[in-house]
Amino acid sequence: LNPQVLCQNPSSYVMHYFMSTWQSLMVAKAKEELEQEILDKEGEKQKYLAERAPPLNMSGLSLGQLQDLCRELHAKIDVVDEERYDIEAKVMLNTHLNIKVLDLRGKFKRPNLRRVRVSADAILRSLLGSKHKVSMDLRANLKSVKKEDTEKDSDWRKNVEAMSGMEGRKKMFDAAKGSAQ
Repeated sequence: LNPQVLCQNPSSYVMHYFMSTWQSLMVAKAKEELEQEILDKEGEKQKYLAERAPPLNMSGLSLGQLQDLCRELHAKIDVVDEERYDIEAKVMLNTHLNIKVLDLRGKFKRPNLRRVRVSADAILRSLLGSKHKVSMDLRANLKSVKKEDTEKDSDWRKNVEAMSGMEGRKKMFDAAKGSAQ
């Protein structure tokens, strides 16, 4: 420990001491729990083996009884081997599929989607196929509007003066009446 550092900032020394003590306690606790977990697993293993494979009592058995016992053990071994083989096949298939999925994920990168303008004719062609030739020209189907030729005065002040008063209102009324007929 450097005494100059301790004199400059005593709280950092206390914090360092606290953290190192805390870390050592946590490591000791984790080590104890790991040892306990290993002992628990060993105990569970012994209990499982005691249930599934009881100890053999071969003393005092005749030759025929020993042969029957051997046949039973071989039958049990065959069943266990079949189960083990089935489980291994499932695991291999699962790992093979996982590898394929990971390969596909790595190969294909999803592109950023962007808006594409498609004409109505192209949409119809993709929906109906190339055999059907349907044209959907929207502009051709629009109604054309004819503009009426009206008197255009180049000076707007003349037009305002002409329409002002009773004479202007009469002209507007006659124009509206004429277009309605």
